[in-house]
Amino acid sequence: MSSGVEPRQTSSPPPQAPSLPPPGSHFIGKKKDVVLTGRVTKLVNGCRDVLVLYHQGNFHAMDKRCYHAGGALELGDIEEFNGRLCIVCPWHKYKITLAEGEGLYQAVENPTARPLRTYWRSKGVKQRIHKVTEVNEDLYITLNDSNDVIESDNYQTERFISGHLKVEPKT
Repeated sequence: MSSGVEPRQTSSPPPQAPSLPPPGSHFIGKKKDVVLTGRVTKLVNGCRDVLVLYHQGNFHAMDKRCYHAGGALELGDIEEFNGRLCIVCPWHKYKITLAEGEGLYQAVENPTARPLRTYWRSKGVKQRIHKVTEVNEDLYITLNDSNDVIESDNYQTERFISGHLKVEPKT
């Protein structure tokens, strides 16, 4: 005999399809490893030296060498200038915004007035920025393929990369 109570049916959420990396992206590493180290450099697609940073819960990626003179940005400090996070090149202290790749400098309002009043200005985009995507705890980078010439491109030539990858033995 039936008790008049029908068995309760429960449904589990449908299984989610595994996420896929964006088309044209390149594997950088495991998220946990980049979070742990704070930064990693990779030669992406055999042609572009890229720096991936983890700072304050966000990932950022840019060309590895400073647009000004090729300084190793992976050795630079991250600081805030006028509310904008920047990496500071260790060679000449050039400031580059993490989000846009803009070069920042401190300008003087009126050089003849005393005391001098300074403020932060942008030189425009100088460093090529790339997109970082997280998929299933893995990090992928999509290279910025804009046709606009950006000054950091100067340090992405095969001649420069291969010249800096060679290690001369000490004699």
